[in-house]
Amino acid sequence: MSVGILGTKLGMTQIFDEVGNAIPVTVIQAGPCVVTQVKTKQTDGYSAVQIGYKEVAAKAINRPEMGHLAKAEAPPLRHLQEYRTAGSDDFQLGQQLGADRFEAGQLVDVAGTSIGRGFAGYQKRHNFRRGPMSHGSKNHRAPGSTGAGTTPGRIYPGKKMAGQMGSERVTIRKLQVVQVDAERSLLLIKGAVPGKPGALVSIAPTNQVGRK
Repeated sequence: MSVGILGTKLGMTQIFDEVGNAIPVTVIQAGPCVVTQVKTKQTDGYSAVQIGYKEVAAKAINRPEMGHLAKAEAPPLRHLQEYRTAGSDDFQLGQQLGADRFEAGQLVDVAGTSIGRGFAGYQKRHNFRRGPMSHGSKNHRAPGSTGAGTTPGRIYPGKKMAGQMGSERVTIRKLQVVQVDAERSLLLIKGAVPGKPGALVSIAPTNQVGRK
């Protein structure tokens, strides 16, 4: 098992393979990340590695976080993320992790916060079919029946209705790494990943999704 890293989504572009096929890719600034804590079964009951990403001014984090990072001799970091592992013997406090942990052709799971779409209706949010558009119809984009009347006399929780769309944790699994630029710590991943440019994302080998 391997530990993933945090990064920043820079945007999308396309590259061409050897035969001239255009491949849509997302460019991610992957790290550099710092190992801020190593957990073992003896000390914590399970094995995990915590990493930190994006250095900030000291005033941007609180004193408990500063004390925690000081143990690893790490600078003030904005984001912390923990990855479960089978064993953590290969990691040391203060170790730097970058894009060179991945290789072209590898499958990864990318997690992030999707773009917020605000309040959305039934068709946009849940892909409901619209009603008839003929003259006299009063059910163009209405939801139709939301449940029985007298019994149970209420709408069950979880009913698909209009409401807030997007701005939620999303994981896209089994995306292929197309290129790795270790010098600039960049990853080119085939397809789209959650979030808008500048958003925080977690990149982990497939079946190893980072947990907060």
